[in-house]
Amino acid sequence: MVRRLLKKPNKPDEHHVDMKLGAGWHKRNFLAEVVIPSLFTKRHGQKRKPTFPKLHAGEICITWIGHASFLVQTPKQSILIDPNWAKWLKVIKRIRQPGLEIHDLPAIDLVLVTHAHFDHLDRKTLRTVASDQPIVVPEHVGSLVHGLGFRHVQELQCWETFELGALKITLTPARHWGARVLHDNHRRFGGFLIEYGGRSIFHCGDSAYFEGFQEIGRRLPVEIALLPIGAYDAPTKRDVHMNPEQALKAFLELNAKTMVPMHFGTFRLSYEPLHEPPQRLMKQARTLSIADRIRVLNEGEPTIF
Repeated sequence: MVRRLLKKPNKPDEHHVDMKLGAGWHKRNFLAEVVIPSLFTKRHGQKRKPTFPKLHAGEICITWIGHASFLVQTPKQSILIDPNWAKWLKVIKRIRQPGLEIHDLPAIDLVLVTHAHFDHLDRKTLRTVASDQPIVVPEHVGSLVHGLGFRHVQELQCWETFELGALKITLTPARHWGARVLHDNHRRFGGFLIEYGGRSIFHCGDSAYFEGFQEIGRRLPVEIALLPIGAYDAPTKRDVHMNPEQALKAFLELNAKTMVPMHFGTFRLSYEPLHEPPQRLMKQARTLSIADRIRVLNEGEPTIF
């Protein structure tokens, strides 16, 4: 395992969002409009018994588990990103089932966690998947995953790289925040670029739209971009997530070939209807004549790229 610094790390608050409540946040009631109705919504979605394909040289398999959780497989390794099988985020109910049972996972060689928020770092899930393998997290997030069963906890600053065999993992910037609880804003956050055998997958983590996507696209070879498209009508009215149109703009600025949308439909974290993000995404993609470059995955279905 090799750790290499690509560039002097960013200042701690360089891409931290403004945490002030946005204009008009008090005009709607998130508890009454979203949380309470969600309690009476039956969980839906199909849990599949996956058949993971035998991969040949040059092939990558991606399985969307739901929300921001993915299984990425190369011919040699299996990598979990932001794994979360939780039924609840405190009072927020999971509306769609995970795409597969956690015990149906293959042996996991590496785990990546983009930041400390409860919908991305679920300690119960991590404890279940931990089997003496490495886990990679942003700086100051390691204290949350020590003692869960991982052999090695690697913290990265932005643009630092971690290598495991033929895998190269780079932590990229994002415009978000990383506090687990109200006052621990020292925790960092970001996305990951996974490189293997000339292929690359970029997992954005959580991010508002920002100019940093252009820099990532200039510096790194992004092929498949896993980009968030939901939770944009936030109850706080903060600018902390991308809407579908912004996600497509980021996709083009990354110079990626294929976009896989994520971060929608699983937990209702904001006011927009659960069905709206993918509809808006495909409408804008057709307008931009790039609909053929969008791959909307079904949870639990291994897909070869």
